[in-house]
Amino acid sequence: MVSRQPKRTALARCSWAQTPLGIAYHDSEWGVPVHDDRVFFEFLTLEGAQAGLSWETILRKRDGYRDAFAGFDPGRVARFAPARVERLLLNPAIVRNRLKIESTVRNAKAFLATQREFGSFDAYVWRFVGGAPRVNSPRALSDVPARTLESDTLSRDLLARGFKFVGPTICYAFMQAVGMVNDHTIDCFRKSRPARRRRPEA
Repeated sequence: MVSRQPKRTALARCSWAQTPLGIAYHDSEWGVPVHDDRVFFEFLTLEGAQAGLSWETILRKRDGYRDAFAGFDPGRVARFAPARVERLLLNPAIVRNRLKIESTVRNAKAFLATQREFGSFDAYVWRFVGGAPRVNSPRALSDVPARTLESDTLSRDLLARGFKFVGPTICYAFMQAVGMVNDHTIDCFRKSRPARRRRPEA
């Protein structure tokens, strides 16, 4: 008698997670709360770099960004000299946009100043959601907003501190990435089975 194996049911995911890179990022990182300042700086950098591009493009270049920007160490990036910026403009592993590259160096300096003021960027940024993730229950991707009152407030504060490429839409994407907001759709397996964040190897 031939035994019948139970059919494997594909996991339901948020509809934007379609590619291997996107699925891996969705399953292990997106919406998982961050409390690591270096990861915060990483996502400020990557979300700013995404402006006008797809997130898939940025995921493909993520390792290149990690190498180009000193493992996302804000202390080291803040010391990048103009000559290093010029070299980065020739680096095909990142988005070769002068404004975005120069803003990353500027943001590193603003990031360090914020750390000094609050003790950590973690202590600073979680205040904008009252210290705990905002868990939403969108039925579909179309129900997820592009910006919220909280992302507008965070954007204004970051801009006042000298950060660049931190508009309200970028800030909301950042908040989703670092788990300040959980926007997994109600049918997504991650809604009921939260992941633990795994950082890629440096």
